[in-house]
Amino acid sequence: EVQLVESGGGLVQPGGSLRLSCAASGFTFDDYAMSWVRQAPGKGLEWVSAISWNGGSTYYAESMKGRFTISRDNAKNTLYLQMNSLKSEDTAVYYCARVYGLGYHEYDYWGQGTQVTVSS
Repeated sequence: EVQLVESGGGLVQPGGSLRLSCAASGFTFDDYAMSWVRQAPGKGLEWVSAISWNGGSTYYAESMKGRFTISRDNAKNTLYLQMNSLKSEDTAVYYCARVYGLGYHEYDYWGQGTQVTVSS
């Protein structure tokens, strides 16, 4: 059974940092690209970042460039998102997702999400 379990969310002040983790199990982790997607209150899903199967290629939404860093440890079957210089508009539930297909915007499995709240 494929499982993706996010952790690391919480309450942080503007300008602060958080590191999200996504523990994967039930499949061969390094066979798949992975993505982070978020959903802010009252809004739709927003793609955040993606990483290739070996970590050699990374991609970011424009508003996250320079602030967020995606990475993976295939030995630990874990995906990460380091978030720095957080803003109130980064408040959202963050999901990790297994990429399906050739692009980075179709997903076949999702985690349950972890809440990130940026507020003073």
